[in-house]
Amino acid sequence: MKNNLVWFRNDLRVADNLSLLKAIQNSKTCIGVYCFDPRHFAITNYGFKKTEKFRAQFLIETVAELKENLKKKNISLFVYQEKPEDIIPKLVEEHQIDSIYTQKEWTNEEVCVSQNIKSQLQSQEKFKNIPFVESYDQFLFLPENIPFEIKTIPKIFTDFRKKCEKEGSISPTISIQKQPHENFIPNNTLLPTLEDLGFQTFEKHPNTAFPFKGGENQALLRLENYFWETQNLSHYKQTRNGLIGTNYSSKFSSWLANGSLSAKTIYWKIKDYESAIGANEDTYWLFFELLWRDYFKYISFQQGSKIFQLQGILDKEYHWKTNSKAFNQWILGQTNEPFVNANMIELAKTGFMSNRGRQNVASFWAKEWQQDWRMGAAYFESMLIDYDVHSNYGNWMYTAGVGNDPRDRKFNIQRQAELYDANGDYQKLWLNQ
Repeated sequence: MKNNLVWFRNDLRVADNLSLLKAIQNSKTCIGVYCFDPRHFAITNYGFKKTEKFRAQFLIETVAELKENLKKKNISLFVYQEKPEDIIPKLVEEHQIDSIYTQKEWTNEEVCVSQNIKSQLQSQEKFKNIPFVESYDQFLFLPENIPFEIKTIPKIFTDFRKKCEKEGSISPTISIQKQPHENFIPNNTLLPTLEDLGFQTFEKHPNTAFPFKGGENQALLRLENYFWETQNLSHYKQTRNGLIGTNYSSKFSSWLANGSLSAKTIYWKIKDYESAIGANEDTYWLFFELLWRDYFKYISFQQGSKIFQLQGILDKEYHWKTNSKAFNQWILGQTNEPFVNANMIELAKTGFMSNRGRQNVASFWAKEWQQDWRMGAAYFESMLIDYDVHSNYGNWMYTAGVGNDPRDRKFNIQRQAELYDANGDYQKLWLNQ
């Protein structure tokens, strides 16, 4: 019987957590650790923090719920405001850890941290053979269940979608058993406050479209409300291009982004809903959006660091500009397009923006002003509560014409405003702030 450690990253849930399941199997004791990595809250080259206050607050709430939910399973979560590579080797020694379990990541920064931990352990004779068990656990269709090898993932989403729908399979969710109480290892580590992370406390804006809190329990409450209490799922496709309020879209993306809700959980709940209430194009469309999320993850898996490069995955050369004055105007909502401005002000005030808004402000930045799209992607990374590295950079490449859009389209911003904000209600809401 072993002593196992789960290093939580963007899988901040108890239900449907493969690393956690593997860790408690054949274990005498199992503990978890989460690190609020100081690098995530440092100032970037653009002058803003890598993670701003909105996602930081959501993350604190999420880890607080994770700690409580794990405790109910008699698993202790240790929380630190330090680099994982500085903490995990110490925990391995102190608790005589036999194996480390974590979610498999493949993007540059995440891989670097994993390598740092492995190097630290391998530098000590007594720890160099400790298994580091990494599991792919952020997909809807797991890699072993898609009808492609990674290198053959198609460049066009429709080709990926059709074949996955026809030949792929989605695994059932998994549950975690309560561990014996005598195996619980108490700890006195505390969650950081917003101030500890370098922010001032704030009140949520009264007009925010995302008034929700972080955490697995909160995610399930939202799912229950959106599906069963309101049956908004039955109208999802019709309303998803909305701009104002909490219910024009599911708002699941923030919980999906930090892994407090799994894509598989949503999928099987959709199936339950369709059996009980009825299936239609709207219920299908939420699955369709989950498949887009998977697709961007597989593209980043396939393409590696190319998703962060200016020419993107197409190696396309454009004459990009890097005008800091333009960047500030865009950020502050001081461009010549009121619809863009309203969306950028909403983002600055709330940490959230609709999907329709994101497409427009990104198209404006990359296609109208022809500015380096990675500057916009970095700002979204800082501000968005639902930032996900794969979706963020995948969508920005797509909009900038260096990704997976075969048509290389450009948005007519004024026409978009007429279509989606016909009475100007959204623009009035935010331009008068």
